[in-house]
Amino acid sequence: MFVCLSPGGQSLTTGETATEKLLVGTVRGIFSFLKQGGNWNRQETMLPDQHISAIIFEHSSQTLFAGSYNGAIFASSDNGKNWQQRNQGIVDKEIYSLAIQWVGGRPRVYAGTQPAHLYYSDDLGKSWTELPSLRQVPGVEKWTFPGPPHQAHVKSITFHPKDPDIIHVAVEVGGFLRTTDGGKTWTTIDNINPDAHRVLIPQNDPGKLYGTAPTTNCGPETVAGFCVSDDGGTSWKSMTPRDFRIGYVDPFFVHPKDPNLLFVAGAKTGPGTWRKLHTADARVARSRDGGKSWDILSGGLPEHIRANIEGMAMDVWAGGTALFAGTTDGDVFYSEDEGEHWQTIIKGIGAVSKSHHHHNLALEGQEAHH
Repeated sequence: MFVCLSPGGQSLTTGETATEKLLVGTVRGIFSFLKQGGNWNRQETMLPDQHISAIIFEHSSQTLFAGSYNGAIFASSDNGKNWQQRNQGIVDKEIYSLAIQWVGGRPRVYAGTQPAHLYYSDDLGKSWTELPSLRQVPGVEKWTFPGPPHQAHVKSITFHPKDPDIIHVAVEVGGFLRTTDGGKTWTTIDNINPDAHRVLIPQNDPGKLYGTAPTTNCGPETVAGFCVSDDGGTSWKSMTPRDFRIGYVDPFFVHPKDPNLLFVAGAKTGPGTWRKLHTADARVARSRDGGKSWDILSGGLPEHIRANIEGMAMDVWAGGTALFAGTTDGDVFYSEDEGEHWQTIIKGIGAVSKSHHHHNLALEGQEAHH
């Protein structure tokens, strides 16, 4: 079992005991760590020539999957010692997100790409099939992205825990999309900022649908922030105030044992301003009452986090919870008391960064190294 920390992978692990192996997806491959005597000790670097977008672990086959912005999907069945490229059927696409769904007693792996397409594999990635109807919704010609080449991407994928035919994806920038027939047809969910970052149906609270969309690029009349829907996305409400400390909300968690315990991370402002301000000014926030009130967490975190937090992971076991937050400076923050206290367990590995975000925050003279 691995804790998988990456910008675009499913990142919740649960078990009887704490998970002691950590994989971090970065611009310079996957860095692996082992917890020994309270320290997270660096082990090895896997796929060092790849900018890793997503890492996921499929338990039944003990297969690790890694997606790359270089346009490939890799799989390992020996805990990362050896990797095979497995993206037959996915051509000329950057991999942005990976997710696993159980269908008919076996794992189905999904991959979301840029340009925004959605694929699935029923043979552990050996072959992939597209769900072309994702791109047959009205308004698809308006899908875009602020930075060149101005193409939207599938940033996040979630599944209904009780009905495998209900799938939601977040297309940035295109909106939150929903299928109720296993991907044959899709509809775009309105009434929320279409700059869709993440989407989640919690296992323990499947009547709710959560999504994050930034407040930094829309007017006050648009629903944005950390949002929730009680009716499958027909109507939304924001759980974060308009002046919330994290305007560019991104990764988040609903605790699997307590649906009122929420965490969200991200930057104060959007990536367009990072280059000018030389900071993302990132934070992590927590709510214990289902989003009615929020604490901006600070215990042990740097007073000012220059980088952005682009990936989060949560490990939950009998009697404990650990949170991991990875930044565009290649640091990893860690808490084992629900965010009350943090420590920096990893410093200065490759940037944990979605696509080109780390370039927006590069210090003078750093650009050449990425």
